[in-house]
Amino acid sequence: MSRFKRAAYVAIFIGAIFFASRMWAGDVKGKVSVQGLQSAENVAVYIDAAPGMKFDHPAQHVSIDQRQMSFVPHVTVLLRGTTVDFLNSDKVAHNVYWPSISGNKRLAHSMTIISPGQKKSFEFYELGTAQLLCNLHPEMVGYVVIVPTPYFALTDSDGTFEIKNVPAGKYTLKTWSDEGKPTTEAITVTDGATNVELIVKR
Repeated sequence: MSRFKRAAYVAIFIGAIFFASRMWAGDVKGKVSVQGLQSAENVAVYIDAAPGMKFDHPAQHVSIDQRQMSFVPHVTVLLRGTTVDFLNSDKVAHNVYWPSISGNKRLAHSMTIISPGQKKSFEFYELGTAQLLCNLHPEMVGYVVIVPTPYFALTDSDGTFEIKNVPAGKYTLKTWSDEGKPTTEAITVTDGATNVELIVKR
């Protein structure tokens, strides 16, 4: 075998290994424990970046309802570029607005009045957290957490979470909570389950 052919075969072999590794995927499972917070529920857990991967804006919309004078769900995590349909299942009108996204007041927005049975939509493109409010009903508060990858989850009432089908690789796992400080954790995902224990402090 000539030196050129040998080099070509080696290159193909290495390329095949790299491609196969990109095809491997595993689940990230874990539990969030809290210190100084009322509950471990509704903590957003997400992979901060996925080098070399691009994600299209989701075609499917996400719905946030206003029901019994509350935003339902209380916390919504979504991929950047997702459109949210704001619904109103109450018998009174609501005004949905957010004063900023992660403190940037230039990203403030108001949906104006949403009458009962009506729907208004908005595409969230900027990364960060929008606190949802209604100036007609000050007790109403919700959150939209916009993240850069589709690999995210919300914790259950006991703090457990699962992020499925994460491509094999090394990542930074992050958390968000409306009461707690953000946390970060370096993880390595293989074709099996990756187990993580996180602590969120007030």
